[in-house]
Amino acid sequence: MKTKYEFDDDVASICESTAALTEGCRLSVRMHKTDDWPLAEIVSIKELDGRRQFYVHYVDFNKRLDEWVNEDDLDTRKVQFPRRDGPQTGTSTGVTTPKRHHSLAGSVSRPTSPQSQSQSQSQSLPHHPGGGGGGGGSNSSSSAVGSIASGGGGGGSSMGSGSNNNRSDADLVNGNGLAAALQKRINRRRKVHAGTSAAAHHLQTLQPQQQQQLQSQQQQLLSQQQQTPQQMQQQQQAQTPLHVTGDGGIGGGGGGLMSTTPGGGGNEDVSQDGKIATPRQSGSMVTHQDDVVTRMKNVEMIELGRHRIKPWYFSPYPQELCQESCIYICEFCLKYCKSRKCLERHLSKCNLRHPPGNEIYRKHTISFFEIDGRKNKVYAQNLCLLAKLFLDHKTLYYDTDPFLFYIMTEFDSRGFHIVGYFSKEKESTEDYNVACILTMPPYQRKGYGKLLIEFSYELSKFEGKTGSPEKPLSDLGLLSYRSYWAQTILEILISQNPSTDGEKPTITINDICECTSIKKEDVISTLQNLNLINYYKGQYIVCINRDTIEQHHRAMQKRKIRIDSKCLHWTPKDWSKRSKW
Repeated sequence: MKTKYEFDDDVASICESTAALTEGCRLSVRMHKTDDWPLAEIVSIKELDGRRQFYVHYVDFNKRLDEWVNEDDLDTRKVQFPRRDGPQTGTSTGVTTPKRHHSLAGSVSRPTSPQSQSQSQSQSLPHHPGGGGGGGGSNSSSSAVGSIASGGGGGGSSMGSGSNNNRSDADLVNGNGLAAALQKRINRRRKVHAGTSAAAHHLQTLQPQQQQQLQSQQQQLLSQQQQTPQQMQQQQQAQTPLHVTGDGGIGGGGGGLMSTTPGGGGNEDVSQDGKIATPRQSGSMVTHQDDVVTRMKNVEMIELGRHRIKPWYFSPYPQELCQESCIYICEFCLKYCKSRKCLERHLSKCNLRHPPGNEIYRKHTISFFEIDGRKNKVYAQNLCLLAKLFLDHKTLYYDTDPFLFYIMTEFDSRGFHIVGYFSKEKESTEDYNVACILTMPPYQRKGYGKLLIEFSYELSKFEGKTGSPEKPLSDLGLLSYRSYWAQTILEILISQNPSTDGEKPTITINDICECTSIKKEDVISTLQNLNLINYYKGQYIVCINRDTIEQHHRAMQKRKIRIDSKCLHWTPKDWSKRSKW
């Protein structure tokens, strides 16, 4: 059924041709293999065999549904064009499509890989000469991924561009860094203006050629002071380098990756108030940086063992691999190859038939392997690249030393095949027992997600403390964890027996935490979501109706795979002692 959308007449207009469409426009688009026409935002445009193709993001839908569409799939009767005074996109999606201007006609805005461009990153930092033209600007988006500059705002001076390198990436994206940079620039100009009178006194002793150069520089600074705030903002946007990182995936329940970005141009990260940014306090803190590159899927297909999987999100694989129709990955060491022939040559030399590390759990065909991110760095990095294809909420980085990875595998005659994994910090300041967790798409909706969650809490029981997944959780992650918390807590409550004198059983929140290793905040939020807590005669009581009990029994019958603590052979380590690393 075709979905209709009503647009505001002030911002919606009829588009006669798709040639007038630009990045940031919103219109109705026919979704792949459906008859629905939801509202979508154009993220990127390219030309293929003389026809324009559009990469669209469906508003209020998950990013994994983003896709390339043809001109026939666009409804141009009502189009929302980006406002000239500022980007209109991002009002409901939470992200904003940056401006991009191509210097050549028919340029393809193809997503590229920060990993393959790391060497050219330092060379591609924009250097703007003073007094550039009004319409050209500098556009380095096609030359490197490490720094993408928006073109078309005027040349500007090199003094303005040099101050942009010391701002944090998150501030560049959400606009906070732009306001701080404008304020710093105004303060700097005040100092320059105060010093012009003293500089004029020294003009008498300079040579005529030097006098002309200094006078031209002073006139340029004075002309910049007379610019309107809107002109200053446009010029600042044209000179703002965007450091590209692999942004993605599921926090806590649905998967995720370690965060912080690889070093960009060799400068220290400086916060908005001018202080050096403090080190991260958790394993995969979210730093949402949605730009044109990381918002687009750059891998068409991967082949992992017997499965061919279509990725959901961006992952910074090398650019030469992203141009291939399929990336071939060894399912045991996770090495990536560009062709099946390369994979066959690798398999003839690869001796692994299971993940490197210690097997700490085995029951029937399910096994868990513990991987140290410092001892098995290459495997951990390859795992992060693979998982980033299906994760959207975390930022990828390559320092895997502070993390442990727990790989769940399924055994058959050919070896141990990866089913899913979760990672956790060796030392967590906030008692996180999961940094990132992912079930591979071929094994989803089979109970393996809850098995991963149950295993993470089983490790917390062995450690003798409560734990919680790293926040924020993705939509799928929140559903998975809420379902696990609800089933685990209800199982504890229903199993309570009345006391000998016939009174109703009593249990505290702390008792539930000790039995399940679930953190107190998660227990309380779960009881509230289930509407089990009631206030009666000055105390809180838990009331469970029969419908809830029957629903719980039906759900537990579907969980045929459970963790057996007797099959876990593992001793927790005290990672506070650096010798353990």
